[in-house]
Amino acid sequence: MTSSPVSRSGPAIVRITDVAALAGVSPGTASKALNDTGQLRAETRERVRRAAEQLGFTPDGRGRALSSGRSYTVGLVTTDSSGRFSIPIMLGAEDALSAGEMALLLCDTRDDPLRERHYVRTLLARRVDGIIVTGRRTESRPPISVPIPVVYAFSASTDPADASVVCDDRGGATAAVEHLLGIGRTAIAHVTGPQRHRSAAERAAAAVESAGPAFRGPVLHGEWSERWGRNAVDLLLRSAHEVDAICCGSDQIARGVCDRLRELGRSVPQDVAVTGFDNWDVMALASRPPLTTLDMELEELGRTAARMLLDAVAGRPHRGTVELPTRLVVRGSTLAD
Repeated sequence: MTSSPVSRSGPAIVRITDVAALAGVSPGTASKALNDTGQLRAETRERVRRAAEQLGFTPDGRGRALSSGRSYTVGLVTTDSSGRFSIPIMLGAEDALSAGEMALLLCDTRDDPLRERHYVRTLLARRVDGIIVTGRRTESRPPISVPIPVVYAFSASTDPADASVVCDDRGGATAAVEHLLGIGRTAIAHVTGPQRHRSAAERAAAAVESAGPAFRGPVLHGEWSERWGRNAVDLLLRSAHEVDAICCGSDQIARGVCDRLRELGRSVPQDVAVTGFDNWDVMALASRPPLTTLDMELEELGRTAARMLLDAVAGRPHRGTVELPTRLVVRGSTLAD
């Protein structure tokens, strides 16, 4: 029986020749099997992989990179210093990249174009196989010009030919309003962020269209903050319209709305149902009551971006923008216990 090579000082480094010997193949065949190259039978590859696992063989990353012409690393360039959006995207991307035994390098530009250019140059110097570009806003952004594959996540590229993955803001707002209509609400207001922000404009347009005759306007635009949500309630109650539901453009706004309604003696959801957008647990779960909201599925967005990048690295680039659906999460702010 073949065993792992040992030395007097402890276990020795397991080499490809040891794996080949245990699997009964040549070192070249063992290398091809572990690097998923060459034309080998499936059973041969599996036998080599089992031998490598049994011996605890760790491939030499430098040798793998030299033989393949790749670094097996990917850069993630983000403007989102807080990590609110980039961290879940990064986690999803790592899930997809780990299947290809690839590592991810995170670069926070702090929304500084000079810092972004520095990081892009650094990533190119490290010979990364590709770059994922993301941020904290959904507005389209100028593309970066590099000789390697790039995928834009959450913030699309302004070049329609580039590969981009974004959330379906309109579909999410539509789902929120349809939920409110489905539970019998007939007078729906919409409170959201700055009108200049794409996400606010898209969600507002969809909410108004979906509500139809049940909409009570105008759309109230303000900050992405709890303070604005509180102020918006005062504006609504001073208007001529009575509302029984408020569809909000973010969880922060929705939490402020719930707090102010409660202070004024209005019960949520019995008197006024409230929905948010983001499914940010810091806000959605801490709200009283917990918020019905739209989950943007950011981890899935990151996984999709990474898969698209892997395809591009393999010579199968994607073109254009892909919209991923959001998911409605129903909680106490629309359905009473």
